[in-house]
Order: sequence, then structure tokens, then C-alpha cells
Amino acid sequence: MNSNQMLNYNVNQPFPHHPTSHHVVVHPVDPYVVETLKSVIGKYVVLETTRGRIDGCVVDCKPDHVILDVYGKKFFVRISEIVWIMPN
Repeated sequence: MNSNQMLNYNVNQPFPHHPTSHHVVVHPVDPYVVETLKSVIGKYVVLETTRGRIDGCVVDCKPDHVILDVYGKKFFVRISEIVWIMPN
């Protein structure tokens, strides 16, 4: 779009260079869950998620996900998907 087209642009129409179907999903950080998960690094836990239960040893915890070791396989679980945590 050149400068002449910009001057004649109708503000009630979507801007041609911005897709109208672009959505941004924001998941807030839950510092208490992160703190709890960091306190059980190296320990076995059961996590209830929105998709079901998963249990394993907590390897690491980041602000948005936790890493579980389940029989030698690594699982990355989003903290926003965790419903509850039960340390063993």
C-alpha cells in the first residue's frame, strides 16, 4: 500500500496487512504452583491435569511447564493444565 492509498483508506475496513483471524492466547503464570513444583524437584509426584493423571519424578520446573521423568521418558506438562499436585 503506497502513501496515496493510505490517505484514501477507509478506517471502517480491516487494514489489508493485518490478518483478521490472528488470536493470541495468554496463560498467566501461577507462581505458587511453580514454587511448589520447584520444592519437589527430584521427588515423585502425581499430577492431575485437564487431560488426566500423570505420575513421575519432577526433573525441572519452568514458569510455564514442568518436566516429569516417567520410566525414563520425559514429559513436558503445561502448568496452566495442572488441576492438583500430590507429592509422594
